[in-house]
Amino acid sequence: MQDWARGLGFSQIGVAGVDLTSAEPGLIQWLEQGFHGDMHYMQAHGLKRARPAELVPGTVSVITVRMDYLPRDTPEGWQAVEWARLGRPQEAIVSVYARGRDYHKVLRARLQKLSDLIAAEVGPFGHRVFTDSAPVLEAELARRSGQGWRGKHTLVLSRDAGSMFFLGEIYVDLALEPTAPVSAHCGSCQSCSDACPTGAIVAPQRVDARRCISYLTIEHAGAIPEELRPLMANRIYGCDDCQLACPWNKFAQSSSLPDFDARAGLVGAQLAQLFAWDEATFLRCTEGSPIRRIGHARWLRNIAVALGNAWRETGDHDVRQALLSRSEHPDALVREHVQWALAQREVALTLG
Repeated sequence: MQDWARGLGFSQIGVAGVDLTSAEPGLIQWLEQGFHGDMHYMQAHGLKRARPAELVPGTVSVITVRMDYLPRDTPEGWQAVEWARLGRPQEAIVSVYARGRDYHKVLRARLQKLSDLIAAEVGPFGHRVFTDSAPVLEAELARRSGQGWRGKHTLVLSRDAGSMFFLGEIYVDLALEPTAPVSAHCGSCQSCSDACPTGAIVAPQRVDARRCISYLTIEHAGAIPEELRPLMANRIYGCDDCQLACPWNKFAQSSSLPDFDARAGLVGAQLAQLFAWDEATFLRCTEGSPIRRIGHARWLRNIAVALGNAWRETGDHDVRQALLSRSEHPDALVREHVQWALAQREVALTLG
């Protein structure tokens, strides 16, 4: 099965059992603290996330996979390249994982192909594939099956691949031998929590999504809290800071697939250029991309915040003109963020 998986672009495969009861108290506490924010589906699914056999009746084992996603042309010292983007306030930063094809589509298709290969060998069997698409405790299943350990930023970390990878699962009705978990190797390091711009990592293995820039720019549908907007800098979709700071990511692997190569126009693009996209252009340029899921209005909301931060920092006339071009946008959410952004230079001058 390992050879089949590698032939499909997966870097590692493992097997976990379905008894996740020891993870339930942590899940309950996280939900009770409201750390899931607007992700109401997490509350709605409740403990089904920790009970694979309830989610898919008949499930006996879970096959887990890892797929590395750094683009094929990723250079040595790529973290420094990414950090440098924060020093160019008019440049848009899109999280590395989102610069290529939508990972949901890539992994789901390949997980199904892996299932077909297994069926050809053992005969028809009950199964269902998942890729961040249902109430599944992905990181916990990955940890239990030896894909890595849970870092203090809650992501799975591998000694061989850092954390720059996607996870996927196949729930099966086959009794498979579980693979052994690995030991944790974070030690006293807290680089991830130190690097988080908004303090979202509130404790080891505990993230308050309501403060996380990835959550705010992708999952959150409403207004971004004003106190967090300046901290977002020029990040318009996702945030990689906790991963960039992690020492283990010096071992991160490039993908073997072209799917995760960066699309032209998303890396190094100017904020004003992306802000000028009308909805048709947005839909065309994000076709097959995970970015499309947030919609045009939230795209403009995110960029307005980044432009406001650039306007405050640079006072560049072109930034102000870009913001003015959307000051009467029909969507109230966009208008509110544009008005905030336009006021940022005055705020800076007042404080400065």
